[in-house]
Amino acid sequence: MTSQFNRINAQDIKLGMRFTAPVFFDDGENMFLAEEKSIKNYHLLALKRWNVRYLLTYGRLLDSNSDETSEYDYDLEELEEVEPA
Repeated sequence: MTSQFNRINAQDIKLGMRFTAPVFFDDGENMFLAEEKSIKNYHLLALKRWNVRYLLTYGRLLDSNSDETSEYDYDLEELEEVEPA
């Protein structure tokens, strides 16, 4: 089964966006962002640095108010540092 990709202009990618399916680079094979993960600043910097013009996904943009979230949707920077016992 072949999925029909939706093309996303890289200039339209904004901080915090999430998608219902993985997002791929323009080759359709290499993953840029896992499903339901948020776009972070380093993603935006990579798009600019690598001159990526568009991305591909067979999913859809999640509404920022959506309750569709992953149980593990966080970054390591958000974790509290714990001193060893």
